Amino acid sequence: MKYGIQILAILLFGAQSPPPRFGLGQPAPPDLIAAWDIAVMPDGKGLPAGKGTAAEGAPIYAAQCASCHGANGEGATADVLVGAEPKQFAPFGPQYEKLRGDGKDVPFTIGNYWPYATTIFDYIRRAMPPNAAGSLNADQVYSLTAFLLAKNGIIPENAVMDAKTLPAVIMPARNRFVRDDRTGGAKVK
Repeated sequence: MKYGIQILAILLFGAQSPPPRFGLGQPAPPDLIAAWDIAVMPDGKGLPAGKGTAAEGAPIYAAQCASCHGANGEGATADVLVGAEPKQFAPFGPQYEKLRGDGKDVPFTIGNYWPYATTIFDYIRRAMPPNAAGSLNADQVYSLTAFLLAKNGIIPENAVMDAKTLPAVIMPARNRFVRDDRTGGAKVK
């Protein structure tokens, strides 16, 4: 079977090599690339203009999120979003296992696991609600992010989240992770 692929190629294309292009698709224009290039980095790079508060996020959460995540983020058919236990360390690892003993695992939540507030924004913006991912505007996403951060006791209820304030939020789990400082390519550590 050593020459199976070569024989198949000869049968399909003759002795010639396959064409360099198949004439399918077209190059993506810069505006299309920009529309899909919406990554938000931990330092806030990529956050759009806009703003929101927990009070503005509450009705959006009730309409778009509560049916899956529960009225107060306690979880339903989708993950629990609110909860900060255990406060002293991450909900995994030797310390946690010793504390938990034979008890029930606590869920990973925004309050005990997520290391960056900007990641919450990025995830909501890309993936929520699941039946209309990407349909929320920037103000709605900032508002939902503020609502969830306030529900977890991370920011005050009246805090305004925007491209400047969101990256400044210090998440309880930020220091529970090792920063990935790899540069990629040949320099990967």
